[in-house]
Amino acid sequence: MNPKTPGPSDDSCGIAQAAAVVGDWWSLLVLREIARGHVRFDALARELGVSRKILSDRLTALTDRGVLARRPYQERPSRHEYVLTEQGRGLLPVLVALQDWADRWLLGDGSLTGLAEEQGAEARRVHALVGTVLPHGIALPATDGPPRDPLAPGRPTVLFAYPATGIPGSAPGQPVVADPIPGNAGCTLENRLFRGAWPRFHTSGIAVHGVSTQNPPAQAAFAHAEGLPFPLLSDARMDLTAALRLPVFRAGQEVRIKRLLLVCDADRTIRHALFPVTDIPAAVETALRTAHALTNTSTPGP
Repeated sequence: MNPKTPGPSDDSCGIAQAAAVVGDWWSLLVLREIARGHVRFDALARELGVSRKILSDRLTALTDRGVLARRPYQERPSRHEYVLTEQGRGLLPVLVALQDWADRWLLGDGSLTGLAEEQGAEARRVHALVGTVLPHGIALPATDGPPRDPLAPGRPTVLFAYPATGIPGSAPGQPVVADPIPGNAGCTLENRLFRGAWPRFHTSGIAVHGVSTQNPPAQAAFAHAEGLPFPLLSDARMDLTAALRLPVFRAGQEVRIKRLLLVCDADRTIRHALFPVTDIPAAVETALRTAHALTNTSTPGP
């Protein structure tokens, strides 16, 4: 029997049905690269190092299944790029879950942690982002208005990712319990430190955006209670996490981004990556110093 075609006994098994669509090695890697912004055939072939026939077959299959859509970008000759459909975007958490499992059990020692080894696979992956361009087309729910690009237009942006903040006013009167997951605590402190340093960022024309996988209402409640002058962005759907292959860990039933910092220039290029972040106050100062070097203005940004 064709291993990609579920048998009669698998008709009601969602795992078998999903495996029939994306259970192939190359299909998963094609989806990974398209999520990263490599949407044209030649770019996909280059990134994957795969034969053009295999790539063509996988793109055709994923398009026929409704996971990808072809979008024209040139008329003469006719050329198309491949983008995720809404159905395809629903697979992004699956890619992130596979990455998390491998980071923990294959590339790590099995420990549940929000930290990382300085020379480990996760750190190498984050540091390899330096020099790459953050893909266009990502819009994340924001605490200061409608969904927005993770980067501010026309100026440097410090993007700091954190696991999760507490929800103000929840469980009143309950004692504070130490977080058992290393690296999970410190998110409120980090936001407050960026809030304290924000006038210096603002005066230098540098945008500051925080991002986590928390849902928008939780982020909005925290931002309002803390009086944050910068937006928090929700990556609950894993668009940014999948696009940059950010390291994550699972706390309870929630997937959380490990704490890291990216400094991007006005042209969307990542110029500095700080990971793992073990000294939060020093990381805030490093972000300010690095971003300040990307701009020559001393007047407030818009």
